[in-house]
Amino acid sequence: MRCSVTVDDKITGSIGKGMLILLGVKIGDTEDDALALADRCAALRIFDDENGRMNISIRESAGETMVVSQFTLYADTRKGNRPGYSEAAPPELAENLYEKFVERMRTNLAPQKIATGTFRAMMEVELVNDGPVTIMLENKPKPAIEPGSENRTID
Repeated sequence: MRCSVTVDDKITGSIGKGMLILLGVKIGDTEDDALALADRCAALRIFDDENGRMNISIRESAGETMVVSQFTLYADTRKGNRPGYSEAAPPELAENLYEKFVERMRTNLAPQKIATGTFRAMMEVELVNDGPVTIMLENKPKPAIEPGSENRTID
């Protein structure tokens, strides 16, 4: 695995073996959420052990981490052909929580390398993935939706 981020034809960050975190911040997310999610990411056992089983965390593997802000993770595509981003946090809140997340990752994984993209910049993210392994983590559970209830309205 390797990853790099380029902004205005300049590489702003790159990593070798490790993980790329695309971090989305949603309306209602808090600093506690950002810190807890960083702790979970640092402890998540997604790297192979000596037996080829996903049993090692990024911390234990001494791997590197790239963190890229990604508000489009909260795109709502349920209606029409144009995504809506009303669930994404406003940029000021999102940037603050993104910085808190990155700071906590640096604390969790020091002295391992933590690279970042550039918040609110047009970034070219290049990823060569081992796997593929893609895992979505959220702190707050989504409300359960009963099958067939997606189109019902509540009076």
